[in-house]
Amino acid sequence: MHYIDQGAGEPVLMVHGNPTWSFYYRHLIQAISETHRAVAVDHVGCGLSDKPQSYAYTLAQHTDNLLELIESLGLSSIHLVLHDWGGAIGLGAAAKIKDRVKSLTLLNTGAFPPPYIPWRIYALRAPMLGTIGIRAFNLFAGPAIKMAMSRRKLSSVAKAGLLAPYRSWTQRVAVNAFVKDIPFSRNHRSRKALEDVESGLASLADKPVQLIWGMKDWCFNTVCLERFKQHFPDARSLEISDAGHYVMEDARDEVIQGIQHFLGLQT
Repeated sequence: MHYIDQGAGEPVLMVHGNPTWSFYYRHLIQAISETHRAVAVDHVGCGLSDKPQSYAYTLAQHTDNLLELIESLGLSSIHLVLHDWGGAIGLGAAAKIKDRVKSLTLLNTGAFPPPYIPWRIYALRAPMLGTIGIRAFNLFAGPAIKMAMSRRKLSSVAKAGLLAPYRSWTQRVAVNAFVKDIPFSRNHRSRKALEDVESGLASLADKPVQLIWGMKDWCFNTVCLERFKQHFPDARSLEISDAGHYVMEDARDEVIQGIQHFLGLQT
């Protein structure tokens, strides 16, 4: 399991979603590593981590992996920054080690059974055709570099970086698995794990929480934002009206400044 570890001070642990990797946090890492210990993971199957072809790519397994990394690095007073699937993974871990968590920053994410699945994603859940589309034709990570943006277009460097670890059938194994692990039905293997993540949010309600949201996100849209506000009524909220799902890319300066300000309040 690959991870980035730069700087010193209280750790800021950044957890990515699908189909990104630690590269998504590159600008934040650069900005905060002067004052904090910046740690960014690549989930197994993602980024520069190993990509085993036979592996339990489930919410529970990714959560266990994150907990093992936290333990191995001896992290405490952790400031979590979570995006997309990283929200469910990171919040699930946080509830189990709540005394070691200092604050939470949530970026266009979720931590509850999905109230809906956009048709673009639902179509890719088909057992055979969906897998072929994602793994053979890159129909998830490829379109995301355009569809997850709203305000601006990604630079050629950003496009190349986000897609670099996912160039072949074997490299896209986890991208496909994440899509299949969305527990839309009640009998899905990860449904109980995701319900437990939402139940665990109550134990984190006393933590400082910041919600940073690209309001043009068609996937983790304002329904998800409002649900987090119900769980964390005292949360700070930075709502960026013209940013999309890749809010860190689409509104880099506002997001970084918002996180830096928030971290400054928690030291």
